[in-house]
Amino acid sequence: MKDLIDFRNNLNLTQRQMAEKMNISKSYYEKVEKGFKKPGRGFLEKFKETFPEGDMNIFFK
Repeated sequence: MKDLIDFRNNLNLTQRQMAEKMNISKSYYEKVEKGFKKPGRGFLEKFKETFPEGDMNIFFK
């Protein structure tokens, strides 16, 4: 998910830091970011809660 990678890079965060902020495992975050796993409802809720400025549309392209 290039848009998710761009979002993370714009915040100058590593995958581990993103996962920690969202309170999810780095492994799960990495799989979503690389497109190996679709983000589940919990992931989407945590993303929006953690990054309210984030554009949720990046997950629905």
